[in-house]
Amino acid sequence: MFRSLGALVGDLLVVLLFVAIGMIQHGTPLTLQNVFLVGWPFALGVLLGHLAIRAWRAPFRLWPHGVFVWAITVATTMALRTLFSAGTEVSFIIVTGAVTGVLMLGWRAAALYFTRAERAPRPAASKARGASKVDQIEEVAEAESPVGADSDAVTSRRDASS
Repeated sequence: MFRSLGALVGDLLVVLLFVAIGMIQHGTPLTLQNVFLVGWPFALGVLLGHLAIRAWRAPFRLWPHGVFVWAITVATTMALRTLFSAGTEVSFIIVTGAVTGVLMLGWRAAALYFTRAERAPRPAASKARGASKVDQIEEVAEAESPVGADSDAVTSRRDASS
């Protein structure tokens, strides 16, 4: 749950950063009211994107989750800005798409990189105890064999390897 909340917060921070940079670049005072007035379509787009793709299932994945959340965010934002006559020039759409894409997918890529150890396959319990290779093969064979299968096949493999 914390990862999915973290992904939502990460995306909201990205669009907030984008809005703040845009306001500074255009000489608009960086007040709470201005940030809210410019940023609410972006925030609503992020929320809709997370809900539409059910991003909580795999919050840090780039594909398809990250790409679809980004695309839905940009599409929703532009639709709302058009609906409220806030301006959607082609250059604004291109800059918004490119910058939010790099930022939204970029932080996800960094999160995937830094959490890669958590997704790495765990060693078997016998490997941690320093068991022999034959014991490890036996353990894997037992785990993969159907219930009630003859265990003599595993024993014959152990005898053959000795």
